[in-house]
Amino acid sequence: MKTNSPIIEALVTEKSSVAQSHGKYSFVVTKDATKIDIKNAVKKLYGMDVESVNMMISPKKTRLLKGKYVWAKRPAFKKAVVTLKGKKTMDPSKFKEPKAK
Repeated sequence: MKTNSPIIEALVTEKSSVAQSHGKYSFVVTKDATKIDIKNAVKKLYGMDVESVNMMISPKKTRLLKGKYVWAKRPAFKKAVVTLKGKKTMDPSKFKEPKAK
């Protein structure tokens, strides 16, 4: 695993909140992160065992804002959906501190 964590932030939307009750958690990750990096980072930051990791890249998006003639741009980002082993749950916004060596 790289020196920095590949997890940027937890992704909290209505759809991801419903998936959390089934043990699936969504994270925004770095573009060069692999499934193994994500699995190791969740183990290190949250102390949870991971069953599977699904990753996807959301493309950049340009749209016209409502009521204004202004174009809003969203950059492309990479997202990972992590499924935990068993019926375990966690709070994705809080993580345990890694042990100092």
